[in-house]
Amino acid sequence: MASRTHVQRVRILYKTILKLHRGLPAEIQPLGNNYVRDEFRRHKKCVESEAIIFLHEWTDYAVSLAEQLGLRGPHTAQPLGKCLKEEDVEKLRDEQVCQLYELMIAATGRPEDDKT
Repeated sequence: MASRTHVQRVRILYKTILKLHRGLPAEIQPLGNNYVRDEFRRHKKCVESEAIIFLHEWTDYAVSLAEQLGLRGPHTAQPLGKCLKEEDVEKLRDEQVCQLYELMIAATGRPEDDKT
């Protein structure tokens, strides 16, 4: 069998992530789907080195989400989400930190220091 083209691999990953999002709670599905669409759209014309990193990170996300949702059976499900390591946060650009903060507010409905 011939190997898939880059475009085919990207499309398969994109569709896989959207299918996995069907297992998310209904109130955060639109948030996740919109974020994925936006990210894939913004990286459509990125350079090859960025594309490799982008696909690797989104593949890791898909695998992690599949494990969290327990797609091998309900007994394998884990709590959704994971904590970021400090060194991973330090690697982010300022724009990405702002994006992450906005995502947290959208997902939880409140800023981090407002834990009431």
